[in-house]
Amino acid sequence: MFTVEPIELSEDERTELERRAGAHTSTVRAARGAKVILLCADAVPLRRIATAVGMDQHQVGQWWRGFLAARLEGLADQARPGRPRRLGHDERMEMAALATSERDPADPVATWSYFEVAQELVRRGVEVSVSQVWRILRAMDIDLSKVRGWLNRRDDPGFWERVRDICGLYLDPPERALVLSVDEKTSMQAKTRKHPDQAPKAGKWRRREFEYVRHGTASLHAALDVHTGQVLAAPIPGKNDATNFCAFLDDIERCVDPALAIHVILDNGASHVSKQTKAWFAAHPRWVVHNTPPHASWVNQVELFFSILQRKVLRNGNFTSRQDLIDKLLAFIADYDQTARPFRWTYAADPLVA
Repeated sequence: MFTVEPIELSEDERTELERRAGAHTSTVRAARGAKVILLCADAVPLRRIATAVGMDQHQVGQWWRGFLAARLEGLADQARPGRPRRLGHDERMEMAALATSERDPADPVATWSYFEVAQELVRRGVEVSVSQVWRILRAMDIDLSKVRGWLNRRDDPGFWERVRDICGLYLDPPERALVLSVDEKTSMQAKTRKHPDQAPKAGKWRRREFEYVRHGTASLHAALDVHTGQVLAAPIPGKNDATNFCAFLDDIERCVDPALAIHVILDNGASHVSKQTKAWFAAHPRWVVHNTPPHASWVNQVELFFSILQRKVLRNGNFTSRQDLIDKLLAFIADYDQTARPFRWTYAADPLVA
């Protein structure tokens, strides 16, 4: 029968161990540990020690090795499996402050995760698990797993005046006038997946091949009538430049009742503010241009239509060629116009609060 090596105890050590083993103030764990060492000192076989103290042989070996390594200090109550201890207020506040702080720019890990927060707190001497960090931070409504993009508004003194002007066209349009929201959807990829999708079944999602073959890109001019929701669109035959943009404006000019004024909402793209485009508008006085402020594409309603185009056609589409992409885009727009409705716009250009 295997036995642990006997331990030689000093008189002081034996006295302290006997005190711990019999003291009513000792924890059960401390008392059992003291009994293990006393039995080891008396050369009791490992199996009998385990039976006597109600442990398995592996646990007895841990106490024995701890004592050999650090004598009485090696019997200190150690961290063990189970629910982590409850953290105090100060520790929770330290956790929240850490999670909402910026990391050192020199650190290769750019942002805090629950794991990194727990790791740093342990380094500072706070005993905490990753699951504790997650529960406590979520209870504080701090979510480290999500990021929302945003863009600083330029310091433009006329920002809100320009936004208010455009919103006024949506909410209170001028009489005998057409209001168009105009922009380009550029660099749309014509691509074919190498293998066809597998249709969804009960209990199974649709499966889609990751690899695809590119067939070039296409770009589109689009003008949204904000009061009917209908869209006039044309593919851009070459570069997205002022020449092609003015050609698109010519197409609109020919389609619109000559008795109507045309208010057009544009961003500040190069083709919209070039000398050639400004000269075109000067030669067509019934056109009134309303440029969105920088960093305010959200106020141009045609962007809402582009998001529909992205979801319905582009995101999951298969296109065998550039022309196939163009044909499907124009077919979708033709169908869309049959049942188009204006977007419901309620924002009146009150300054946004972050």
